[in-house]
Amino acid sequence: MSAPLPLSAIAVLMACNMAWALNIVVSKLAVDELGVPPLFYTVLRSMLVVVVLFPLLRPLPKQLLRVLLIGFAISGGSFALLFAGLKTATPSAAGIVNLSSAPLAVLFAVVFLGEKVGWRRGLGMGLTLGGVLLAMGSPSAAGSITGLVLVLGSAVVGALGSVFVKTITLDAVRLQAWAAVVSLAALVPATLVFESGQIAAFEANPVPVALCALFAGLIVSVGAHSAYFRILQRHDANLVVPLTLLTPLLTIAFGAWLTGDAIGWPLLAGGALAMVGVAVIVVRPSSKLFKPLLVRSRF
Repeated sequence: MSAPLPLSAIAVLMACNMAWALNIVVSKLAVDELGVPPLFYTVLRSMLVVVVLFPLLRPLPKQLLRVLLIGFAISGGSFALLFAGLKTATPSAAGIVNLSSAPLAVLFAVVFLGEKVGWRRGLGMGLTLGGVLLAMGSPSAAGSITGLVLVLGSAVVGALGSVFVKTITLDAVRLQAWAAVVSLAALVPATLVFESGQIAAFEANPVPVALCALFAGLIVSVGAHSAYFRILQRHDANLVVPLTLLTPLLTIAFGAWLTGDAIGWPLLAGGALAMVGVAVIVVRPSSKLFKPLLVRSRF
């Protein structure tokens, strides 16, 4: 039987959950209120991660192409869709839709890795997807369906990448460094071709934009995720991962408090249903899935 988590680990996980939840709100502020183009914002975030984690790029990892593909899926590709969705979607609804990554990861594991799914995990998948659909169709999410579809696309891409993390021999923080590199390589040309007004958005609000990017890149991606994986090295994932379900709860709370999200009963019911479903998925054993990325499919 696994030893219980010490209070110090629980405190760190609480701080991580708060950072992840606030990141949705901060990103909403950046791409919506401050008008930063989503791909450009993803580039800013990735640049900061590369600067901090640059020493971890050596030596070159084995299976470099696979590392780059997985890294882009769980980082720049997923974040770009998330930030694009947040231009219209509320943080609260986006936090619930993000939970769809867990059942999607199981589904992809079944298709690509031969994962076996019993009725309990099947029930969890159904509950989660049902809850997400209920939240997306709620009056609170009215008018932002396009944004929520992009957030759902972000969860799909992140889940697809997370399924293959166990197929590479690279620790999580080094994978994060390479993920930031490939994100820059793909998204710098993309923002130049598909977006405009990047410099104007930065010059209009240089300090707020810089603070948002610093929070997303350093506090969340480097700080919170490094702390999370350090705890996972020391403690049983079955004790650690379920605590990350606090993130959507905090996202709803911060969304209502800081961005004035409309929180109705259908949204809350959908969120509760989805979280119960994810909890069922997380506690079930799996030999093929990288459980730390079940709830958080991107870093």
